[in-house]
Amino acid sequence: MVDFAFELRKAEETGKIVMGAKKAVHYAKMGGAKLIIVAKNTKPDLKEDIIYYARLSRVPVYEFDGTSVELGTLLGRPHTVSAIAVVDPGESRILALGGKE
Repeated sequence: MVDFAFELRKAEETGKIVMGAKKAVHYAKMGGAKLIIVAKNTKPDLKEDIIYYARLSRVPVYEFDGTSVELGTLLGRPHTVSAIAVVDPGESRILALGGKE
């Protein structure tokens, strides 16, 4: 079992993550991400765009079972984060959430 909060922070420290829904859509379109994480309360049309383009690029999508406020808090950010693109997992095992490791 993967501890989401621990692995996300580890990916941020040792790898490369990109925050923001617009950037996640961009990385989903280009296939530059290894995993995309979306918050449960992401706007439906935005979530559909991310999932659609991620499927085309064969990038797994993980739906975080919390709000964008909680996702931002996990990363120590004072703002909401509705989507994250994991470009490089670093030393984390975060890719296990998407079924790939």
